[in-house]
Amino acid sequence: MIKRVLAISAGVVLFAAGTLQAQVVPTPESHFGFELGSDRKLANWSALTAYYERLAQASPRVSVDTLGPTTAGLPFVMLTITSPENHADIERLRNIQMRLADPRRVGGEEELQRLLDEGKTIVLITHAIHSTEVGGAQTAARLAYRLASSNEAKVLEILDNVILLDIPSLNPDGTQWVVDWYNEHVGTEYEASPMPWLYHYYVGHDNNRDWYAFTQLETQYTVLQAHNAWHPQIVHDIHQMGNSGARIFFPPYIDPIEHNVDPGLVAAVNMLGTYMAAELTAQGKKGVVVNAIYDGFTPARAYQHYHAGARILSETASARIATPITQTADDIGGGREYDAAVATWNFPDPWEGGEWGLPDIVEYMESGAMALLTNAAKNRRYWLENFYRINERAVKGWEAWPAAWVIPADQPNTAGLAYVLRTLRMGDVEVHRAWTDFEGDGRSFPAGSYVVPMNQPYAAFAQTMLEVQHYPDLRQFPGGPPKPPYDVTAHTLPLLMDVEAVAVEEVPDLAGILEPDPIETPDFAFELPEALTGPDAPRVAIYKSAQEPMEAGWTRWVFDQHGLRYDTLKDARAREGGLGDDYDVIVLQDQSPGSIRDGFSPGALPPEYTGGLGQAGVSALESFVRSGGRLIAIEEATDFVTELFGLEISSAVERLDTQDFFIPGSILQLDLEDHPITAGMGAESVAWYWRSSRAFDVMDARASVVARYAAGDPVLSGWILGPEHVAGKPAIVEVPIGSGSVVLFGFQPNYRGQTVATWPLLWNAMSTTPRAPEGEPDSGGSR
Repeated sequence: MIKRVLAISAGVVLFAAGTLQAQVVPTPESHFGFELGSDRKLANWSALTAYYERLAQASPRVSVDTLGPTTAGLPFVMLTITSPENHADIERLRNIQMRLADPRRVGGEEELQRLLDEGKTIVLITHAIHSTEVGGAQTAARLAYRLASSNEAKVLEILDNVILLDIPSLNPDGTQWVVDWYNEHVGTEYEASPMPWLYHYYVGHDNNRDWYAFTQLETQYTVLQAHNAWHPQIVHDIHQMGNSGARIFFPPYIDPIEHNVDPGLVAAVNMLGTYMAAELTAQGKKGVVVNAIYDGFTPARAYQHYHAGARILSETASARIATPITQTADDIGGGREYDAAVATWNFPDPWEGGEWGLPDIVEYMESGAMALLTNAAKNRRYWLENFYRINERAVKGWEAWPAAWVIPADQPNTAGLAYVLRTLRMGDVEVHRAWTDFEGDGRSFPAGSYVVPMNQPYAAFAQTMLEVQHYPDLRQFPGGPPKPPYDVTAHTLPLLMDVEAVAVEEVPDLAGILEPDPIETPDFAFELPEALTGPDAPRVAIYKSAQEPMEAGWTRWVFDQHGLRYDTLKDARAREGGLGDDYDVIVLQDQSPGSIRDGFSPGALPPEYTGGLGQAGVSALESFVRSGGRLIAIEEATDFVTELFGLEISSAVERLDTQDFFIPGSILQLDLEDHPITAGMGAESVAWYWRSSRAFDVMDARASVVARYAAGDPVLSGWILGPEHVAGKPAIVEVPIGSGSVVLFGFQPNYRGQTVATWPLLWNAMSTTPRAPEGEPDSGGSR
């Protein structure tokens, strides 16, 4: 339910042209007790939301909506900021925007020109998705106050020509937790220490990789109630980055740009980012860089690129949370596609060192946002018409796209099918069901099949999600190391979900075979295997340390979505021993041996958060396995297990140079052996292979190979250099130890909650009985 607070009229004095008596709007300092952006001073989410309520009550320029509760139950809010006149006409203006978003709803050139004359530039600004990047949430309140109270000519121009949707934190839970942690320890030896749990309950930093899977509540609110409800022309995503280089980044992005992004949108992003950089440089702000560091490839970070919206990422250099730092010129240098110590065309005025803190961060962020809003206001008609033309080209269909995508009916993987359809429909793609059998490209499809016509506004989103990715082979120099992508190189949903989708070039008249209305957005259709339910199900724990990796959080999300009963095993409990009394299966997600064993160093955090498992916990895990338990280790955690038990199993790719071997987030073919862990899966599957994945060299005679990477070139989608180094190599290995066993996953069976195709391998590993070594009876252990 949306809760909206609008301005009250009492005590508000309006002047001509919507100007406002500024003193009636509460200042941030009067509310928080300090100036936002001060060193060592942070406002938490409770204080910030209370301030937004006060702004909305005091200023007719501001309304605040609560879109729903966050994962931890806090309010997820969005501000709408524009002139009082626009607020009074808000539904008509939104209707204009929705008509421009779908050219099929525009009745000709005369109507188009009227809509372009009357519409407003819709801008969405999002802050604080990464909660340790604390400047964004503080900037949001400062910016809101300025727009709510100022009568500057440029502010009034923005208010008249722009409707600003502002989400002041994309992760309110993390904003609350990080600020509370910092404020608790500021002025102590633990000032600016890392918080010892993920700052999003499930996914930590990866909440900014959820913009096509839509797994988290906060993503869903933003997509459904901001993006899809308004289809903004511009989306400004405010972030922070490391502090050894530039002070702030704006687009253009570096190559590659994903090829389904409309060229008109790429040009618009380039123009706006460069304008913002020029504005800040003209203000005397040093260290502004463009066309560096960040690429435009993955839709996991750029939903709007497939919905005619210009994604303007800004990244401002960080301090130590809100604690200032001092840097010399020697501390500044290097960078991706630039050198922070050298002036170049894309970095004309380097920052040469000095003190850097939250006041600088907030000042740069606010200046960037104001430059963006100024451009959006001054170039209102350009933004509306460019937006319309991008959508018009999509409705006509691109020559490179098929006529339609068909997802055949009655596929066995119902969970994967529901996931794919949910992604498409939540992404505003029209998906229809065929009411009759039909043929396409000579293939017969049964009635009930799902059809995605590729002449619709958001066909680009469907295309990038359903097709295979062929990432370009980019090198630092000919024959040299690869240029790594900023994130990953593959996102092909049918492969990740184990679902068939067929690109069809020739289809009959779709109007004659499709139901007229698109399907409703389905829910997830996850179902826990029977072996993991009921009183006889194995007792499962997943290890959760003070350095919990995001992959463990994603795994907890999958467990919770399936209704699996499990515990989180923390260091203190592990050190107590007797793990077999409580558990049959323990999962170690992708975490280094040092992190598992030693955790945070003494003195880095309060003592209750340091030390890792320690020797007592390590010994307890060893005893657990030898007494009949199963230990499942994934990716880097396999090193911990092979060291613990002295297994003759090692990574086959660990010492290879990147110019010889490199897989930066790709989908590989997986060949499955006949083994209980592969039961019910057939002969082939996929493997998500990325930065910490490995192929194994197995010399241990006790080991059973469960799955191998396919021979030849195993890549199905993405990019691989040196495929011969993994081809045919073991990818999953089981080793019996005492009465128990260990299972080693060289790849990630649960990539960001998306790899429905390989979840059965994890379920089977958790639910099958460990194999006893040959010649040694199975004692049953704790089973």
